[in-house]
Amino acid sequence: MNRNVVENKQFDEERSLYNLKNSDVVSCVFAGPADGESVLKEARDINVIDCKFSLRYPMWHVKKFTLEKSSMDELTRAALWYADDGVIKDCVLGGIKAVRECNRISLENCKIVSQEFGWKSQDISLENSEIEAEYLFLDCKNISLKNVQMKGKYSFQYIENLTIEDSVLDTKDAFWHSKNITVKNSVVKGEYLAWFSENLTLENCKISGTQPLCYCKGLKLINCTMEGADLAFEYSDVEADVKGDVISIKNPKSGTIVVDSVGEIIWDDPVMPCNGVVKTR
Repeated sequence: MNRNVVENKQFDEERSLYNLKNSDVVSCVFAGPADGESVLKEARDINVIDCKFSLRYPMWHVKKFTLEKSSMDELTRAALWYADDGVIKDCVLGGIKAVRECNRISLENCKIVSQEFGWKSQDISLENSEIEAEYLFLDCKNISLKNVQMKGKYSFQYIENLTIEDSVLDTKDAFWHSKNITVKNSVVKGEYLAWFSENLTLENCKISGTQPLCYCKGLKLINCTMEGADLAFEYSDVEADVKGDVISIKNPKSGTIVVDSVGEIIWDDPVMPCNGVVKTR
C-alpha cells in the first residue's frame, strides 16, 4: 500500500489532519493565527518527521505512530494523550502534560521539559534522554528508564513495576507509595525518599538527602552509599548493605542494616515494635 506524504506545509486550523491514516508528515509546521487544537487527533499509522508544533493537544488518540526529529514548544500543551504504540526519537517536548494515559510508548534521545509528564500510563520506556518534570510518571505501571538525566520534585509516586539504570535523579519525594522498583548504578538525590514504598531495591547507588527510606516494606540496599542521610529507615522492613557513614538511623522496624559507621542509632518512643538490627563492620 502506497503511503500518503504531507510535506512542507503549515497548518493552524482545528483538526487540520484529523483521522489521517497511513501517512508520512514531513517538515511541516503546526502553528498560526487560527490557533486550532487537535491537529492530528485520531491519526492511525503515521510517521511525523522534522516537524514543529506550537498548538494544543496535537496528538490525542493516535495509534501506531513515530515522532522523530521534531519539536513541541511550551505552547504545545497536553501533546500526547490516550495514544498507543508509538516511538518518539530525537525530539524536544516542551509543553506541560506531554504524555498522559498512553500505552506502549518508547522515547529515546529526547529533551523533555513537561511539568506533569507521563501520568497514568503503561509500558513506557525512556532512554538516553534529559527530562525536567515536577511530577513525573504519577500512577503508572511498567516503566523503564536507562541513561536518563532527570530533574524534578514529586517523582514516581503511586507507580508499579519500575526499573531505572545508569541514571541521575535530582528529585525530592520520589517513589512514595511505589511498588516493585529496582534502581541500579544510579545517583538518587532526594528528600524523604521513598516513604511508604513496597519492594524497592537500590543496587550500586549513591543516595543523598534527609530522612530517607521510612515506612518501607521489602526494602533492599545492595552496595550503596548514603550522604546527608539522617533519621533513616524509620519504621521500615529493610535489608541494607551501606558503604561508608550514615548520619543517623532511627527505629528500623525489622531486618538488618550493615554500615561502615553510623553517627547515631536512635531508639526513640516508637509507635510500633521495632526490632531492626544495625551492624557496623
